Amino acid sequence: MAEVMAEIILVPKRKIDIKLEAEVITPDSFAGKSADEIGNLSVWQGPETYPLSEFFEVKGSGGSSAAETLIRIKGDVFRVKRIGEGMSAGKIEIEGSAGIHLGTGMKGGEILVFGDSDSWAGMEMTGGLLHIKGNAGDHVGCAYRGKWHGMKGGRIVIDGSARHQLGGGMDGGEIFVEGNVEGFCGIRQNGGLIVVKGKALRGVGAEMAAGTIVIWGKIERFSPGFEFTGVEEGLTPGGVELTGKFKKFTGDYAISKRAKGVLYAAADANPEL
Repeated sequence: MAEVMAEIILVPKRKIDIKLEAEVITPDSFAGKSADEIGNLSVWQGPETYPLSEFFEVKGSGGSSAAETLIRIKGDVFRVKRIGEGMSAGKIEIEGSAGIHLGTGMKGGEILVFGDSDSWAGMEMTGGLLHIKGNAGDHVGCAYRGKWHGMKGGRIVIDGSARHQLGGGMDGGEIFVEGNVEGFCGIRQNGGLIVVKGKALRGVGAEMAAGTIVIWGKIERFSPGFEFTGVEEGLTPGGVELTGKFKKFTGDYAISKRAKGVLYAAADANPEL
């Protein structure tokens, strides 16, 4: 029998100019609250705080727990930051694009975005599923500036492409990208799995110490610190079936001779490697 969740609908009232800090938009915060109580939760805009109802029409009420709470955002919230931050359970669905720091530190539950996501999505997440149907910005699954450890668990799925430093410093979890990535995918990776079905620009796996990266397309500029170890036929990383031959490399030995990172590059797309 399908789980029945209490549904809260948020409808943006107008176009947002100065970005909102809205870490209160989580099933954990909304659980057990009425529409009025949810509308009275505070968000920041610049140096001022406002009730959530200043910017959103609120319909419905939270479930008895975060796990029984579904938040449905009907509209574009690209200028709303930190949606789903630290959430432990439940579900958020965004019928539009989402702002910076989406799902930062999320521990469980599910976020589904039907549009694009700005940078830092899934930063330092430890569990749950973050699924972006469109494209994502820079630093998906990364660590905060000045920190070394990023995503530790959970799964990020991007149906489009992502930009720079995907999975930077990740210690665990899984990231799957259907499209392309740009520079330094998996930089300082310490664990976990990154799978990119498209191409990568440059610096893949730079300074990686452990973990696995699979690039099914062409790597435009290959990192110099990797050593070729052989060819494997077909891969199923994280249950995703990838056909063809893959060249296997280990590294990044430019940063440490004890590095245990593994990088697979599709042989047909990368004949020169």
